[in-house]
Amino acid sequence: MLTGATRNNFHTLLDAIPLHSGAESLPAIIYLSTTAEPITVNRNNFKMHVLTHAASMAKLGIAAGDLVIIAHTQSLESIYAFWGALWLGAIPSMFSTLTEKLDPDIYMRDLGELVHISGVKAILTTDHFASRLKSKLLCPVYSSEELLLSTAPQIPHAYKSSPSDIALLQHSSGTTGLQKGVALSHKAILNQLASYADALKLTSEDIIVSWLPLYHDMGLIAGFLQPLIQGIPLVLMSPFDWVSHPAMLLRAIHDYRATLCWLPNFAYNHSTRAIRQSDTASLDLSTIRAFINCSEPVQHESHLMFAERFAANRIRMDMFTVSYAMAENTFAVTQTKPGHYPAIDTISLDNLRQKKQAIPTESDNNSTTSIVSCGAPIPNVEVKVVDANGKTLPDRHIGEVLVRSDSMLSGYFKRPDLNPFDDQCWYRTGDQGYIAAGEIYIVGRSKDLIINAGKNIYPQDIEAVVNTIEGIHPGRVVVFGVPDAAEGTELIAVVAEVETTDKTAQKQISQAIRQQVVRQSSVTVNFVTLVNKGWLIKTSSGKIARGKNREKWMAEKQMKQDP
Repeated sequence: MLTGATRNNFHTLLDAIPLHSGAESLPAIIYLSTTAEPITVNRNNFKMHVLTHAASMAKLGIAAGDLVIIAHTQSLESIYAFWGALWLGAIPSMFSTLTEKLDPDIYMRDLGELVHISGVKAILTTDHFASRLKSKLLCPVYSSEELLLSTAPQIPHAYKSSPSDIALLQHSSGTTGLQKGVALSHKAILNQLASYADALKLTSEDIIVSWLPLYHDMGLIAGFLQPLIQGIPLVLMSPFDWVSHPAMLLRAIHDYRATLCWLPNFAYNHSTRAIRQSDTASLDLSTIRAFINCSEPVQHESHLMFAERFAANRIRMDMFTVSYAMAENTFAVTQTKPGHYPAIDTISLDNLRQKKQAIPTESDNNSTTSIVSCGAPIPNVEVKVVDANGKTLPDRHIGEVLVRSDSMLSGYFKRPDLNPFDDQCWYRTGDQGYIAAGEIYIVGRSKDLIINAGKNIYPQDIEAVVNTIEGIHPGRVVVFGVPDAAEGTELIAVVAEVETTDKTAQKQISQAIRQQVVRQSSVTVNFVTLVNKGWLIKTSSGKIARGKNREKWMAEKQMKQDP
């Protein structure tokens, strides 16, 4: 296996254990679906499918150094195409297909810009989506059928990549646009996987289960590359299937005795609310040694709800862990210890907002807030917190989090105008946080910070309160600041999706939002806007796009004011 001790035995991603001889009958991937029987792909079959896809792409003219976008619904085909591109020395990048949560005009615009800026050689996609893309883009688009028909009789030899060569791109799904490709070398990815394996105490007995999309760093690295490089089984399902049938993840844990599972915070809430008692009555989830909460602000209450709901299925609090991660560092920056519940830091709100300090307090009331630790940096990763002038801050002082490691990006692909590092190779994350007892605590994004009457307000804190109010779609809330010249400060706006269209019910929900936010955080909300399901703009990875929703809200507000 790839660990810190064996790191020098691995040179590129093509050293992945399932691509080599030995134990060919062991499962590489077990693919689950709501519409078909499970498909078990052993190591031998995995390699054969990868080589077949490599041959097909070679016949289409794809070669070493070419950027290949794989825009599939999550399937085995997309996985084989990804590894087939690696076999040729091409640079694969998983990409979201167009779904109902994405604005089609924005999606096509961003994909067109990516093709132009990054010089995309080809896009591989589904038969259904190919015709639509072909009419919009200026690069070759190949459907599943076209790829299948292009199979070459001769299997190409594996391209001998250098460890420093770019292995893949992870494309940002944030407000900076999808054209910002995070370029990761073979060396950086292998360094990350080895360090993270050590932090998790990974063994050959582990089994990873995941529904996470492969175009997101958590799904791509933790729930895809890690198991396939290590040669441990991956139990995989589509995110669309999981959202509609969340119990299938728990069923998979029970059936395959899974031990590791990464989840964004909303998944704990969704599972608690959406899974019926009858669907879990006979399930034993005790084989899990770590649920890893990652990619969203971590809420202690979400863990408590999940643990209480599935206590009968042998879920324990010591199963919950936390990781702070980002695509620019390949993935994990920190990880809390498996088998130990993360530390919770209860601090003074006044000191947080006015002095930007995390002063611990024993009281637990409206004048305090509790932040869940993200853990200590994993091996070979350094973290520091700096002020606006770049000066390193002492413990418990809040500033921007900077990261330096041996698993950092090479740069943003074909974007020489974007330099992600300072002169000492520190990456500026844009996240606000602090360090206490060697562990990292994240309080919010610098760009999202709201300055209200001289106080620093982190919108995630207010969103967490609003998400608990009855009548609100959980996870479909956004909070942002609105500049007000008359007041000389930023006002606070809440936009939340609701199901009801009844005006009286909506008025009650609006009142509840204002009352609960004041009661739980001592913050006064200036604007409450209730909208229908689907109003909020999300990124391709399912996150609420705060900046774009603010722009949409401001535009609609202006339209109402214009005569």
